[in-house]
Amino acid sequence: MDQFAGQARLEWWANHATCLEKYDIDITVTVNAVGTWRATGRHANALDMSRREGWDFLIEMDPHFFIVFPGEDNGGILVRVFEAEDGTLTLTEAPDGDGSVSVTFGPL
Repeated sequence: MDQFAGQARLEWWANHATCLEKYDIDITVTVNAVGTWRATGRHANALDMSRREGWDFLIEMDPHFFIVFPGEDNGGILVRVFEAEDGTLTLTEAPDGDGSVSVTFGPL
C-alpha cells in the first residue's frame, strides 16, 4: 500500500479562471493495491471567523475542491470534501471534467 502524509492545498474554483479560496490542510492519503485511495486530514491552520464563514459557504454551495499536492503548481485532483463535527476532513475521488481520476503516490 502506498501512502502520502504531509501538507496539501484545497482550492475552490468558481470557473476555469477564478479560484475563490485556498485552504492548506494536513493530510494522509493511502492507496490500496487496486488503486482505490482514501484521504483524511485537518485544516493546517485554525480558521478565523471570516475564513470559517467562507469555508462553510463553499462547502454548502458545492463540496468539490481541487487538491493540490506539494510540487504541483496548477491543476490537481477533483475531490469531494466532507467535514465531521470534530473538524476531520474526509476526501473522496470525484470524476473530473473528462471522467477520469489518476493518483500516483510513492512510499513514505
